[in-house]
Amino acid sequence: MAKAKRLNPSSWTLASTTLLVVLMVFASAFADTEKAKEHFNVGLNLEQSGDLEGALGAYKACMGEDADFVDAYVNMGAIYFKQKQYDMARDVFKTATEKDANNVDAFANLGRVEYTLKRYVEAETAFKAALALNDGDAALHKDLGKVYYKKKSYADVITTFTKCHELGGGDYSTWFMLGKGHQKKNENDRAVAAYKKSIELKANNYNSLSALGQIYLNQQKFKSAASNFKAAMKAAPSKYQAAYNYAIAVESQDPQAYNTNIANWQNFVNIAKKNPKAKAQVANAQNHVKELKDAMAQAELQ
Repeated sequence: MAKAKRLNPSSWTLASTTLLVVLMVFASAFADTEKAKEHFNVGLNLEQSGDLEGALGAYKACMGEDADFVDAYVNMGAIYFKQKQYDMARDVFKTATEKDANNVDAFANLGRVEYTLKRYVEAETAFKAALALNDGDAALHKDLGKVYYKKKSYADVITTFTKCHELGGGDYSTWFMLGKGHQKKNENDRAVAAYKKSIELKANNYNSLSALGQIYLNQQKFKSAASNFKAAMKAAPSKYQAAYNYAIAVESQDPQAYNTNIANWQNFVNIAKKNPKAKAQVANAQNHVKELKDAMAQAELQ
């Protein structure tokens, strides 16, 4: 994220920043803005040199001179966030929004902390407040879309990521989440298009490859399904579900290709056998391998 700009003690202008901020300090009864700027610039120098504790001290001194110096709150919050002191960061950003209700960065950073803390309702409120101040920010639409995805609000997922993309933002992950939104709403053609865009942006993309394969499998387009599951297996060799679905897709194309099907199911078993979550699927696959071997033996006798 961008850092706050250095402030000239002789010309007071608030710096626009996307840094996360934290901390709340009691100020003196009478603000000394010039001294506050000096402390703020010292804080910037210390932060840039890697002395985060020193920077925090300087930002606190800045607030001590001027309790309404919002950029100092923002930069402090960024440090606390970086240090994973999320509750402190949240308190400081919240204070910043109370001191300046028109500060986009304060609301955006508060939303990011709330999201990290899995407080999705609060994150949604903060991001909406930021977007009310700057609706043309694609990154903010992405942030809000991620919240809706976590909340499984798929209609809102579609609306928000569509807006993000219209504004020129987004990446492979936003296209995946958009695809999932369409898939959950049974809009499979749009889901397929979104997943393909996600894969175009990142070829080695397990989630989109697997999700696209699942749609094709449900549509009984077994060749296309197998192709995507095979690519998903390559993208994430340890994830067993793609191997399971790949075995289904290949066998559905040619049930009598016993050696191939046995090998695919055995490969799934080898990948998944140590995963407790796959216990039932592994047992079914092992039984199915026995069935395939019996069927192959019977075919050879004929």
